[in-house]
Amino acid sequence: MQDLIAFFTKKFHWLLFLFLELLSVMLLFRYNSFQGSVWISSANAVAGKVYEWQSGIEQFFSLEERARRLTDENIALQRQLSRVREELLDLQGDTVATDSMMQEVIGQLHLLPAKVVSNSLRRPDNLLTINRGRADGVLPDMGVVSGTGLVGVVYMASQHYSVVMPLLNVHSRISCAIRNHGYFGYIDWDGSSATDAFMEDVPRHAQFNTGEWVETSGYSDIFPPGITIGKITDIGNSADGLSYRLRVRLNTDFSRLREVSVITDDTFPERLQLLKAARDSMALAN
Repeated sequence: MQDLIAFFTKKFHWLLFLFLELLSVMLLFRYNSFQGSVWISSANAVAGKVYEWQSGIEQFFSLEERARRLTDENIALQRQLSRVREELLDLQGDTVATDSMMQEVIGQLHLLPAKVVSNSLRRPDNLLTINRGRADGVLPDMGVVSGTGLVGVVYMASQHYSVVMPLLNVHSRISCAIRNHGYFGYIDWDGSSATDAFMEDVPRHAQFNTGEWVETSGYSDIFPPGITIGKITDIGNSADGLSYRLRVRLNTDFSRLREVSVITDDTFPERLQLLKAARDSMALAN
């Protein structure tokens, strides 16, 4: 014990120096946005690699279950594609024109497969990490889907990893519509359940029933129309009574989410640059 006290007494100035250095670094990154962003990106890369190793071990012991889910997701994607084609055919009445339009849409949109290496469900601000980043063409504000439906939006991207804001985040707002009716609103999560969210701002004159599907509306630059979100399980009123508030059972099981796809669009960088320029212009005008 005396030797330990003697050691601390002898090295006290060095220990104090190290403590003050650590404290200054913490204050630097916490109260300076640029240094903070550098730290977040670096930490994201390191943590992402650790999460990827951990996820790889877990997935190794669940290969059979993953294969079954991938089969189910492929079937679901094929059904969604067939439904979109049928709706276009009803509108066009011409198989040649419909096939040409489908090829044009599919040609612009690409699905970049990714693995979920970290996920949370019990926080109000849940985030998940995927093993794709800027080096793969992933940018913030790109959409993320699974074979069963909507997942979320890319929030932050480093070179090889990205953080996604899922539907299960109280800050998430995604435009949606009731399938085959056209009434639209936005999907919102209140933090209470990992299986349910709410569709807000549905007009009072809307006609629909429980059991009907909610999907992306296409009224955004992030998601094309028709991506499944979930099924209406309950019809309620908004706090002010001026619109409906619908409980939606999410089609994506976030507790078992392992494989996702990032929606990359050939026109996305151009649209993102234009949107940024418009926002900067409005900021200068104000």
